[in-house]
Amino acid sequence: MLFNSWQYGLFLPLVVGVYFCLSTRKQNWFLLCASYFFYGCWDWRFLSLIWISTAVDFLVARSLPSAEGPRRRLLLLTSVCVNLGILGFFKYFNFFIESLAFLIEAVGLEAHMPVLRIVLPVGISFYTFQTMAYTIDVYRGKTDPCPDLLNFALYVCYFPQLVAGPIERPGRLLPQIANRREVSLERFGSGAVLILIGLFRKVAIADVAARMVDPVFDNPVDAGAVAVVRATIAFGLQIYGDFAGYSDIARGTSRLLGIELMENFNHPYFATNITVFWRRWHVSLSSWLRDYLYIPLGGNRGPRWFVYRNLFLTMLLGGLWHGAGWNFVIWGGIHGLALALHKLWLREAKPPDSPKCESAADWAKVIVSWGLTTIIVYVAWVFFRSPDWATTAEVFRQLGNWEASGALSARPALGLAGLWLMMLVIDIPQARRRDHLAPMRWHWVPQGLAYAGMIIAILTLRVDTDVPFIYFQF
Repeated sequence: MLFNSWQYGLFLPLVVGVYFCLSTRKQNWFLLCASYFFYGCWDWRFLSLIWISTAVDFLVARSLPSAEGPRRRLLLLTSVCVNLGILGFFKYFNFFIESLAFLIEAVGLEAHMPVLRIVLPVGISFYTFQTMAYTIDVYRGKTDPCPDLLNFALYVCYFPQLVAGPIERPGRLLPQIANRREVSLERFGSGAVLILIGLFRKVAIADVAARMVDPVFDNPVDAGAVAVVRATIAFGLQIYGDFAGYSDIARGTSRLLGIELMENFNHPYFATNITVFWRRWHVSLSSWLRDYLYIPLGGNRGPRWFVYRNLFLTMLLGGLWHGAGWNFVIWGGIHGLALALHKLWLREAKPPDSPKCESAADWAKVIVSWGLTTIIVYVAWVFFRSPDWATTAEVFRQLGNWEASGALSARPALGLAGLWLMMLVIDIPQARRRDHLAPMRWHWVPQGLAYAGMIIAILTLRVDTDVPFIYFQF
């Protein structure tokens, strides 16, 4: 069931209507059943994986406070191995087998490796990281084990953020699930506005941009340099609108139910360096990688080259988290190298999220810095979007092809500019006010025009079929 489908348009009002007729305890039972139904609409068989993760982590966390020494570490290891084992088998088994076969054949030997037809469960990377965060936090003493299996099961499978995040921490989400929730008229309205903004980003921007992206990346032969550049820029718009749109809808849906989810995007394309970009892009994953991978690797401690190594390894694994393919590893490596080089340039200084521009020289530095950051991000997007290495190589080869017929057509360029303008109409007011609900602060006339415009754009630009969200494949 997709957020941008008519089925969800029927499902959500029904859930909200029944939800407010129940007491808190019954609300949690109802949300749990609704979440299992929501997930089961893709493939009910994979509910068993959620139940395994839920049971193992609930029991492990309950046992940790009384455990000591090796038994305590064994309990944590059990949780990590079960969760990563499930994730590794369903997401990475064939990738590692095929990579091993390639290495064997590279040294002149024959490789007869088993390849299984494995279906990737939707959202497995997200709920696996979320449950692991819970067990690790209990182990570290940062949170108490949840005494109620119902509340913990809902924490694992809460449907607004189950499939593509944000990856919530137990200290944020579990108390909201356990305590009584109230929804004011203002909060309900703000939830509806977030859903509208999310649908606008997804349906009217991302899905339309996909029409410029898919033909080029599906068959880049003879596409030409201009078409490749245009498609790459369009993909940057597509993935941002797609994932930020999902996050808006998730937050808006959750607000209707009285539960606040974290902001997962903070206008990353306005970032003036790669470090700030990763503070603003997929915030829940960035902070998860920092707290549960980068810092345990050593973080900023030790010799400077250790710090750069830790950054690089963290982003390599972050790239692999996104998908079982070497293109994702390279994408993560590009960002890891860029982060390490930026840290080297700054010599450990923390760059401001919004640098002050008090002179023309300041503005020039900001523009140059923003331009370099944007180039790095977009070059990396080529690896992220390409289905394989051969496509990536062909896309870069086409950058030297300036003779492709139709490459200089103005209509696609104007269409792309129009999509960027629609995005900026939302992003600039949000960024200036530092408020994702900035349109609600406007006078009622421009506010009404903005809402009407988004609704009209959604209805008129909507493609014939419901387009899945990009991050569903991760």
